[in-house]
Amino acid sequence: MGRDGIITVGLVVLCQVVHFLTFAAIPLLLPLIREDLEINFTQAGMLSAAGMLSYALGQIPAGYLSDRVGPRRLLFIGLLGWSVMSLGFGLIHAFWLALTILCVAGAFRALLFAPGLALLASWFPPQRRATAMSLFVLGGAGGAILLSLAGPFLAERYGWRATFIVFAILGMGAACLYGAFARDRSRPQKGRPISAADFLAIARFPILWVCSWLQFVRFAVVMGFTFWLPSFLVADRGFSLPTAGLVMAMSAALSAPSNTLGAYVSDRLRNPPLVIGVALAVLAGAAALLPAVESDPMLIAVVAVYSIFMGFYFGPLFLVPVEVLGSRVAGTTIGFSNLFANIGAFVCVYTLGAIRDEAGSFAWGFIGISAACIAGVVLAVVLARMRTRALARPAA
Repeated sequence: MGRDGIITVGLVVLCQVVHFLTFAAIPLLLPLIREDLEINFTQAGMLSAAGMLSYALGQIPAGYLSDRVGPRRLLFIGLLGWSVMSLGFGLIHAFWLALTILCVAGAFRALLFAPGLALLASWFPPQRRATAMSLFVLGGAGGAILLSLAGPFLAERYGWRATFIVFAILGMGAACLYGAFARDRSRPQKGRPISAADFLAIARFPILWVCSWLQFVRFAVVMGFTFWLPSFLVADRGFSLPTAGLVMAMSAALSAPSNTLGAYVSDRLRNPPLVIGVALAVLAGAAALLPAVESDPMLIAVVAVYSIFMGFYFGPLFLVPVEVLGSRVAGTTIGFSNLFANIGAFVCVYTLGAIRDEAGSFAWGFIGISAACIAGVVLAVVLARMRTRALARPAA
């Protein structure tokens, strides 16, 4: 990797850091946002669900455009647009306006994910691409840690709106820096651009659908936990917002290296489905324990275990479609899979908020997450068999 590659990879990670300052601020500061906007848990879930729906619908177009025109400019537009919308979110005083802004913001945010992963992967050799993809999550975790430590302090001192606005301005600055210095990697040979017919051909591969349903489970597990954990700690367990912020910082700190470690293990073992299945089995147990443990130290221990394995299989899961279908269509396959991921997140976040309003606790919601993880283990077994057959076929 030369100078352009190092600069580009560093800037993509930086963009993820500043992006997560605003993205993760919504769940962390949700108790203050709910009080200010005078909304219940179901409406709070709708705020996140609105952004996730538009984000999900933008995944396939973002991936397709990434393969057609290159990922660099799409990521720039996405971060700048998301940051401008985040600035607007810090200024509104009505629930319907917040809902509208986050819906538009989600469409811009869709331009961050598939192009960002594809751009990172393009600068690494094939045998290190799971590790490369994990750097994208590492940047997000870094932003989440910074937010969890600084966000509650700033919000209590200056209010959640001022905190949001400052983070949004940082995002706009990072977008401009990225736009000036990041580069697409030049391809050694110019292949035929991906077409609509190519996309339809890709969509007929069963392995892509299995990976997509695993993505549905993956992001439901992630967002159900990260979006509602601060509210669970404050509303159900009586934690203060700064204490909840410390727990979230611990969660992000543990999740950050686990993404890279899981990708490294997958690259070493050359067995992504095994990593996926083991991680989901551990998550099934941790999700069931979250509402059941009584002592705060035991609760924090369960949060720690959940955080470690929550992102452990991120790189391996995104890698499988790329290694089977090829890097030429990396953006499209990532976008297709991430569409399902965000539908899962949309369903899970909204459902947990509605369950909290109806049942008075998050217990049944976390039990539902545990059941989804068990279904994911079954899918991982199916994926292992399909991948083995797919990779063996060219040698036959």
